[in-house]
Amino acid sequence: MTTINYNKETPFQAFYHSCFGKFVILAVFIGALMVLAIATVPSTEKMEREMADNIRQCIQENDSIQGDAIDDAIGNIGRIFTEADSTADDKELMETFYKYNRVEIVRHTMYATARLYNNFRPEGVRVGIGMFGVVIPTVNFNDFLMRVGPVRRTYNRDRLIEPTYDDYVGDNPNVREYHYQGDPDQ
Repeated sequence: MTTINYNKETPFQAFYHSCFGKFVILAVFIGALMVLAIATVPSTEKMEREMADNIRQCIQENDSIQGDAIDDAIGNIGRIFTEADSTADDKELMETFYKYNRVEIVRHTMYATARLYNNFRPEGVRVGIGMFGVVIPTVNFNDFLMRVGPVRRTYNRDRLIEPTYDDYVGDNPNVREYHYQGDPDQ
């Protein structure tokens, strides 16, 4: 006859293997992550500095060629780790940007956001998010307002065929009022 020795679970192992134990461990992990997120929210000054650099990079890249959404997304990922070209003389472009656009930084509990306001987007559009000490740009060149001009022109200004109003279109027909008086056959 063979004897089987069963090892008794320690209280930690019993707690870990229970459903409640796994829930508590997950809650502690999420709580620690939240405390870390709250402690590492970028300051307003850091957000302003990083967003100004990210906007400058976006303007430098899109100065001559307009990119599509994929180019903007890849450029935004690259802008996390790089800085704008400081040798480029883009003072006039940045003055134009700040003339027509306004960037507002909003600090939340666990993250901070940067919103861009202009006449084209009066409700604002998010152009960056800061969390865990990193500023992640979501800048798109199409969100910027870099020049202002007339939005609407006179539509009939450059017509190819000019209408002539002296053409005879006919006389108005003689229309009389018609009153239904029932079925005449009955």
